[in-house]
Amino acid sequence: MIKTRFTETFGIDHPIVQGGMMWVGTADLVAPVANAGALGMLTALTQPTPEALTHEIARTREMTDRPFGVNLTILPSINPPPYAEYRAAIIEAGIGVVETAGHRPQEHVEHFKAHGIKVIHKCTAVRHALSAERMGVDAISIDGFECAGHPGEDDIPGLVLIPAAADVVKVPLIASGGFGDGRGLAAALALGAEGINMGTRFCATQEAPLHANFKQAMVEADERATDIIFRTYRNSARVARNAISQEVLRLEAEGRPFADVAHLVKGARGHEGLVSGDIDHGIWTAGTVVGLIHDVPTVKDLVERIVAEAEAVIRDRLGRMLDARS
Repeated sequence: MIKTRFTETFGIDHPIVQGGMMWVGTADLVAPVANAGALGMLTALTQPTPEALTHEIARTREMTDRPFGVNLTILPSINPPPYAEYRAAIIEAGIGVVETAGHRPQEHVEHFKAHGIKVIHKCTAVRHALSAERMGVDAISIDGFECAGHPGEDDIPGLVLIPAAADVVKVPLIASGGFGDGRGLAAALALGAEGINMGTRFCATQEAPLHANFKQAMVEADERATDIIFRTYRNSARVARNAISQEVLRLEAEGRPFADVAHLVKGARGHEGLVSGDIDHGIWTAGTVVGLIHDVPTVKDLVERIVAEAEAVIRDRLGRMLDARS
């Protein structure tokens, strides 16, 4: 068993986090992750109301007695969701861990911390990680350019970003973006992280609540099978390459404003695809780690396999190299 500051601080068995994912981070996935000894995250804004989030937290507790958390992503919006009400629902439910992400989280971090909640903040740059640390977060999830969703605008891959953050961040650091097996976990630990955060890899599990067509598409994909869209809008997002992402890129290349692509990328349209099984209906997030996904295991089998692989890499493969030099 691999023990780190992160596992000790957050009371879990394995240094693996299932990050918040829109439409996918529900009790159906989170509870199995928790039962496997990793840290699962419900996605608050997947639930249409704060009251629905309260119900989903209760549903998760019916399925596990292990620690799990809630992701609250704060994005700039003309008509933002009622963040304060979602925050209150999280606090009133007695959640012990929150993953925050997005725009200006200080108000939320301070409120959660005032109620004794441990906060993990997701960042895509070292400067943002240091800012979050000054706010008092308990851990940082640092997202390399390989990640699904929003990788920021700096384009720094994990091989550089993780050790750069580890050099200066004092709280436990979780490596995110491009992780899907035990080799990745061992590498993250070697680079200075205390664990890994996985999103795409957990989507390709039996329990993940999305249509089997998407899981099979990830198995069949290689590491080139993603697109970076919204770059011209300074809001880069990595998604699976499909007919919609290619059309968005075409319109961006023509200099079209966001209003001209909005109907293609709206969340409701993407959700419809995840339910129906049409992988070309809308955009869906996926990281370059799809190139390392070759099966659709149970969550338990995936977590156990990753830990066993990492232990073998650290103990056997690297250990033999040290022996050979001594």
